[in-house]
Amino acid sequence: MRIRATVAAASGALALSALFVLTAPAAHAGEAVKPDSALPVISKVSVNGGKDTVLGTTAPKTITLSVTASHASGIVDGWVLLWHGTDLDEGLDGVLVPAGGVTCKNTNVATTATCSVGLTIDPRTDLRKNKLAGTWHVLTGVTAKDGSSTYYDSYATARVQRLSKLTVNAAPEPVRKSGTITVTGKLSRANWEDHAYHGYTGQSVKLQFRKKTSSTYTTVKTIKTNSTGNLKTTVKASVDGYWRYSFAGTSTTPAVTTAGDFVDVK
Repeated sequence: MRIRATVAAASGALALSALFVLTAPAAHAGEAVKPDSALPVISKVSVNGGKDTVLGTTAPKTITLSVTASHASGIVDGWVLLWHGTDLDEGLDGVLVPAGGVTCKNTNVATTATCSVGLTIDPRTDLRKNKLAGTWHVLTGVTAKDGSSTYYDSYATARVQRLSKLTVNAAPEPVRKSGTITVTGKLSRANWEDHAYHGYTGQSVKLQFRKKTSSTYTTVKTIKTNSTGNLKTTVKASVDGYWRYSFAGTSTTPAVTTAGDFVDVK
């Protein structure tokens, strides 16, 4: 079963309820099971190996979701999905549910297992609103061989971000010593609503320089992108070297750094 991220809050909640009926009959949706020695214990949840999930405008991406848990009788099944919003009952505005089957494998002891499943996210159908960028909740649960279950509606959080792009151009080249170098560029990011890239406005970006004889970049100044995401600043030429822009990223957009643009100083 695949629930698209564009479902309405009400229908999304009903879909999640149906999911629990099918996979977790011992649990009640939207409510974490209290720790109990007779119930399975979840020790770890992983989304994309702990890395942020970054998507552009068109290309789907498949990531791995996993949950590790233990129980005296062993673990027979597990499930992990991502949801976006304030709560499962009335504040749900996005759901990402794996379509494939879950595989559970024992670790070094028979009572502990890691259950994994692939999740393919297509920005054209699963992420149609830019507001879905940022923090998602991780709903997860497991079932033991004796039939007991444990789950949490928000065991952890994970970030789904809009792919960023950054350019740089330092000119003129070559330039005379003590002459003026103009460094231009643009910071843009994926727009999931029209499937294009648009300038990311009002963002701080570092201009960095590395001498031809060095392997280390240093920050020369920090400037902000304008209303269209463009960057422009000037510096004095002193020695041969490479100029680049570096953006630290935000909660919705990943960090990005350009390659160095070499300028020969005569």
